[in-house]
Amino acid sequence: MRLAPDSTLHNAVELEPEHAEVIRATLPLVAAHIDQITSLFYTKMFAAHPELLRDRFNRGNQHDGAQQKALAASIATFATHLVDPNLPHPRELLARIGHKHASLGVTEPEYRIVHEHLFAAIVEVLGADVVSPPIAAAWDRVYWLMATTLIDFERELYDAAGVEPGEVFRETRVVRRIDDSSGVATFVVESADPARPLPGFEPGQYISVGARLPDGARQLRQYSLVNRGGDGRLAFTVRKVLAENGTPAGEVSNWLHDTIGAGDALEITLPFGDLTLDQAATTPVVLISAGIGITPMVGILEYLAAETPARRTVILHADRSTTAHPLRETVSDLASRLADVYSRAWYQADGHGLLDLSRIELPVDADYYLCGGTGFLQYVRAQLMSAGIPSDRVHFELFAPNDWLLDEDPQPQPALA
Repeated sequence: MRLAPDSTLHNAVELEPEHAEVIRATLPLVAAHIDQITSLFYTKMFAAHPELLRDRFNRGNQHDGAQQKALAASIATFATHLVDPNLPHPRELLARIGHKHASLGVTEPEYRIVHEHLFAAIVEVLGADVVSPPIAAAWDRVYWLMATTLIDFERELYDAAGVEPGEVFRETRVVRRIDDSSGVATFVVESADPARPLPGFEPGQYISVGARLPDGARQLRQYSLVNRGGDGRLAFTVRKVLAENGTPAGEVSNWLHDTIGAGDALEITLPFGDLTLDQAATTPVVLISAGIGITPMVGILEYLAAETPARRTVILHADRSTTAHPLRETVSDLASRLADVYSRAWYQADGHGLLDLSRIELPVDADYYLCGGTGFLQYVRAQLMSAGIPSDRVHFELFAPNDWLLDEDPQPQPALA
């Protein structure tokens, strides 16, 4: 994650002493009920604003509770930092949230909607007799300190993109669809308005795709960009997601696979995302991914092959099998264009075992980029910590709102995305 020197995320926010005392005293109580609070909050908000669930929020994440847990953890993490400034600043968490919000076109009025229903849920769960005026005032202050930080940061992102807050949606036309042997599909789009070409982007960023589904909903999902960019075209790769183990099928991914091809119209957003390559650096790059988590790595490799092919690069990937490995031939071709590269893959079906960094020469001065499921990221981060890699050199991207899990003790539970 790279921030502008004057980014609002560098600013230290402080909680007034009287509020800090209340938060310290009530944080355990709120934390003990945070899942109930956030679940009720979403129920209340969607009842009052059904259009948010239909057109803004990921219905799949609501189904499995991921979004509720993500909100709960972000608020608890921020509150804990405010009362203990010696803890690491949650700027990386805030940056990821801000980029996701910008990619969805979130604006300030939506924070007021969240505030209204979140605090109604707090009172209902804890009881009006418990949520005294001082307690309500302290948690209100925590919320608005966090919300204001995000609003200001998202305004920075909109300004950098040259748009007004929320004005990130663009109509495009699919100029090519490429079906990979692994089962993923890559969609290449260009602006529907030739006078308004699509912008370039930083290696590792993503876009949101808006799908108009048969039930009338406009669902949004993020997909990493896998092309070099700069020619007015954006390319993104999508894996079809089937329903399994109680997890719903991927509404947008399946809609794209089943209905979209060359010549079709598609709504997307401008590129955002904080898992971006430091293009000014000359130090080594280590790319570690699992499953469809390879996609931001392909975008980074496209840049390296075209602009800095001499930069030392290590490519490590874990997957179920050779045939399941997305964009395997693309990665191989890009790696062949690099002068100093090491590449290795682990396939479960071939008996390779789990991705094991202990036998890999890890450059101590490298930047490490990780993408995959939560269990995989925890597993890899634990290995990097054991290898003595500084945490500030480890950057990661999640395809689900699960930052809250990454702060738990890393466990060796690799899951292939």
